[in-house]
Amino acid sequence: MNYRRDIDGLRAVAVLPVVLFHFGLSAIPGGFTGVDIFFVISGYLISGSLLDDLERGQFSIGRFYWRRARRILPALTFVILLASVAAWFILLPSDLHEFSLSMIAASTFWSNIYFWKTTNYFSIDAELRPLLHTWSLSVEEQYYIFAPILLYLIHRYVSKRWLTVLLPIAIASFALAVMATTMAPTAGFYLLPTRLWELALGAMLMLRRPPALSSRLAMELIGLAGFALIAFGFVTISESDPFPGYNALFPCIGTALLIYAGQDHAGADRSAPMATRVLRLAPLVWVGLISYSLYLVHWPINSFVHYLSLKAIGVPTIIAMTVASFALATFSWKYVEQPFRQKRAFTAPLPIFAFSGAAIALLCVGGLAGVLGSGFPQRFPDFSTERIRVGDWRNGVCFNEGATRIEDWTLADCTRTRGFSTNVLLWGDSFAAHYVSGLEANAQKIQANVIQYTYAGCPPDLTYFSYARPACTRFNERALSIIHDANIQAVILSGRWTDYEVRGFDGLRKTIDRLRDMGVKVYVIGQSPEFVADVQKIAFFARREHVGNTSWPMAMDPDINKRVLPFATGASFIDPLKYLCDAAGCSYADADIRQFLYFDYGHFSSTGATLAISKYWPSFAASNDVAKAKQQLTAAGTR
Repeated sequence: MNYRRDIDGLRAVAVLPVVLFHFGLSAIPGGFTGVDIFFVISGYLISGSLLDDLERGQFSIGRFYWRRARRILPALTFVILLASVAAWFILLPSDLHEFSLSMIAASTFWSNIYFWKTTNYFSIDAELRPLLHTWSLSVEEQYYIFAPILLYLIHRYVSKRWLTVLLPIAIASFALAVMATTMAPTAGFYLLPTRLWELALGAMLMLRRPPALSSRLAMELIGLAGFALIAFGFVTISESDPFPGYNALFPCIGTALLIYAGQDHAGADRSAPMATRVLRLAPLVWVGLISYSLYLVHWPINSFVHYLSLKAIGVPTIIAMTVASFALATFSWKYVEQPFRQKRAFTAPLPIFAFSGAAIALLCVGGLAGVLGSGFPQRFPDFSTERIRVGDWRNGVCFNEGATRIEDWTLADCTRTRGFSTNVLLWGDSFAAHYVSGLEANAQKIQANVIQYTYAGCPPDLTYFSYARPACTRFNERALSIIHDANIQAVILSGRWTDYEVRGFDGLRKTIDRLRDMGVKVYVIGQSPEFVADVQKIAFFARREHVGNTSWPMAMDPDINKRVLPFATGASFIDPLKYLCDAAGCSYADADIRQFLYFDYGHFSSTGATLAISKYWPSFAASNDVAKAKQQLTAAGTR
């Protein structure tokens, strides 16, 4: 394969928006799609390397992994080791424990699976996980397991009918990615089956190279279209949009068009399309050369800075982070990447495989030590996690965590307040359940028999389906029969709406309409405050900074409830942020930090639930008065 400067320039186009997006530049809301550009480039280049070997009769699985190990492992090992040193001094015990698990996952290339199970890429605390970005490396490494074998089999036994085999695989993967955006968005984001089509697109472009068009104007337009599609994705796609799926077509097709536009102009060809010549500009090529190291180093820097502040960072800090990222990436590229890519005694296959095995073993041992040592709490003797009063959610019956049968729910066990004429159903996920510990103290204010019906990770949405929570659909459907059988007069819908925005809130509107058709009054409680970390962690850092109050900035979008509101038509909408927060932030504890209002990053403690209900929960006193009046009239008529 001839070296193409424009592909290094394209790497720069991929990595710069990723870095800027992670550092908080709101002008590029779709900067994370730069990873998709990398996937297409990787599919193209890896297939070209394998094709060269196949056509020269030099194909070898060992040779392939030798090249991959030289390319990937040295810089990755360097960055993980640096991050481990920083983690030792910065991360509190529970976070070092989690970092240690991710360290094992990253070094053995299954971190995409690990983070799929533990972290939403766009969650408010994602920035506190220093190795989260390694998920994309794991996707590529998993692709490398079968890609060389598949290409060998096609070349050897199917007479190089590349598209005959690869196109159906790509189409199936894309269809799966589209379905996953509504059924399993987190899995769809992280896992290889829904990303495979992006790598396959690059592979097909290399293996079945389309001929260049004879029209110079047409090739120019193709290059411009490639830039336009990529730019469109950067500017219009955001973390609240379904992704990947249809939206991933913009960066992926755009990348394919740019690769195609420059395919016959590997040298300094002045006849190359304008787009290709732009990508060959020296600054872009230089950024492209260090792009792998830049991708590796920028995220841990970002993560540790956010961890130390636990709040939004300012422009001067962002500039400092950017400079540090480029400096460290340049060092890594020159003194770590390059020596291993040159022909030297220690880059022969045997030393490389020995180094690879030793590096992976070292990282796994270090990670295992952090896990077994429980994050080494002796590093921070002044940090203690006191027991916060949570209250009884009646886990396993009234709050289903997925391990018990839906049929185990009973009306008698889950009626949390009693003695009133009005029955009210509290329906939702853990952000509905976290109110129950404040019900008893506010029973006389509420004046209703509140019945708890909650399921972890399951919003009160009759249209919701998730492969991670397959029973959620049946759980929500059962709510309708409970409303009918228990003579429910009002329903309170509450959930972690920040989690469900990517799917849209139209299902909430449909659920409200269904409930109104049943003749019940509907209330929707909006998103309550969420912080970037556990409140005890915030209090620890606040004490170190000598912060005198307990107000702390929210980590979520403060306008989330404004976006939920239009879908709550027909219901009474309650915005908790209006009652619990102000322009400076939200209180995470009482004035003397004697009682925390939350027991983690956003679920109310018993104290917090009592306060929240007293401030904004609906009262049903009037309904009870009407019911009592009807009972008195009925009794008088009987006499």
